[in-house]
Amino acid sequence: MTAGPLCLVGGAEWTDGCDFDATLLQESGAGTVVVLATAAAYEGAGVAVDQARAWFTGLGVEVAAPNVITRPDAFDAANVAAVRGAGFIYLAGGPTGGSPMHLRSVLKDSPLFDGMVEAWRGGAVLAGAGAGGGVLFDHMVDTRGGAFTVGLGLLSGFTMIQRYDTWSSEKVHRTVDLAAAGMPVAGIEERTALVHRAGSGWTIEGAGTVHVFRNGTQADLGALPTPV
Repeated sequence: MTAGPLCLVGGAEWTDGCDFDATLLQESGAGTVVVLATAAAYEGAGVAVDQARAWFTGLGVEVAAPNVITRPDAFDAANVAAVRGAGFIYLAGGPTGGSPMHLRSVLKDSPLFDGMVEAWRGGAVLAGAGAGGGVLFDHMVDTRGGAFTVGLGLLSGFTMIQRYDTWSSEKVHRTVDLAAAGMPVAGIEERTALVHRAGSGWTIEGAGTVHVFRNGTQADLGALPTPV
């Protein structure tokens, strides 16, 4: 079975300019979007969920928001079932991008993460904004200082900088310089998505752009590997 679209959002999700959400909804045919606001736990997951509901209601669909805040929540049978049966899963970042460390600690080696991957590989849309996108990588960028740490490992061979347009040039340089030889780094601006669809490769959608670096110099989308 073919995996569904993968959508990596730089941040400021569910705001003007994020027109890719409507496109992905149409492609998925989903009537409900399952939103996980785990990464926003420290700044108010409820705020992120309320924003998601307002946004997606305007697009004509409902939001289901399983309460996945702590690690035991990722082992709850009802939460796992909600994700496994979803047609569109959205890992929120929150107003300031969220905490990738907290999100990783909750989802790592959990039935909920396994269910999410199963749904995506079965054709569901998988979107991650801010920390919700960054955590999906094998090499996850530590947003506190720009170095690398271990992520969830769904995506290998490249990584992303969330909220790229809010980073200083010095911090970007640190991340790009620390990247392993040959590994692309995609700096994704807010309200912007890097989207992969099976058979058609990567596209840049939304209000801004994506900056790709490899071996310390700028590259194009062709440098990014295909998700598997």
